[in-house]
Amino acid sequence: MKKDNQSSVSEFLLLGLPMWTEKQGIYYTLFLAMYLTTVLGNLLTMLLIRLDSRLHTPMYFFLSHLAFTDISFSSVTAPKMLMNMQTQSQSISYAGCISQLYFFLFWGDLDNFLLTSMAYDRYVAICHPLHYTTIMSQNLCLLLVIVSWLLSCASALLHTLLLTRLSFRGDNALPHFFCDLSALLKLSSSDTTVNELVIFTVGVVVITLPLICILVSYGHIGATILKVPLTKGICKALSTCCSHLSVVSLYYGAIIGLYFFPSSDNSNDKHVIVAVLYTLVTPMLNPFIYSLRNQDMKGALGHLLNKGLFSPC
Repeated sequence: MKKDNQSSVSEFLLLGLPMWTEKQGIYYTLFLAMYLTTVLGNLLTMLLIRLDSRLHTPMYFFLSHLAFTDISFSSVTAPKMLMNMQTQSQSISYAGCISQLYFFLFWGDLDNFLLTSMAYDRYVAICHPLHYTTIMSQNLCLLLVIVSWLLSCASALLHTLLLTRLSFRGDNALPHFFCDLSALLKLSSSDTTVNELVIFTVGVVVITLPLICILVSYGHIGATILKVPLTKGICKALSTCCSHLSVVSLYYGAIIGLYFFPSSDNSNDKHVIVAVLYTLVTPMLNPFIYSLRNQDMKGALGHLLNKGLFSPC
């Protein structure tokens, strides 16, 4: 096996999903359909928000960024997994693995921060409706997105740079369908104490703190609902809260189950299956959650269809 300055391995083997070989064709079709649904559903969400002026609000500004992030997040892992299933090849180069890890962490962290920004937007809309347009200005929305991108980039870059300092000798098989950070650390022959400390510290910033902000926001929303008579505007804002809470529950539920209650070494299958939930299933469901439970999105879709945008010229 080839050598380089950072590692004694030139490639890793992705063992993929725990499934029966004779049913691989069925799984391939299923995951391909899920990935295409993710891409097309989120692209449709972005298109509706772009074309319908009624959706040019802070909430849908964040939603359009979330849709783009979901497409990118799934695209980091799904195409490589599908290609490996189709070609029966399990290898990924060392550079390819490091790159995949960086973008996986980047888009995953960005998801966290965008969901937090959306929760803050709902908090302002319900708890301070008279000052909503003043507080959620265009400048603040842009600032929240820019800060989210910068923090996500810094977090992913830190983990990636620390990983490149480690050596990998001997076994190069990853029991996963993508280059997962925890799986890579288990393969390393170097001391990973610093990496694990950084994972815990940065995890507090990019996972725990956003989750606390979301919970606090919805705590205030709940208290406001109990104290203040519901107006038409607040009821409309609450409809998007239900959609947002559904997405948050799916996303954070999978992450908490996977990383805060990690599987033992002999139950890697559970680890991989839960990873499928937040890398493929949640991004696929987001457009349906926000469209099926959201009158604004339904109205925008109906308006788009009525204009005959998709009819032949």
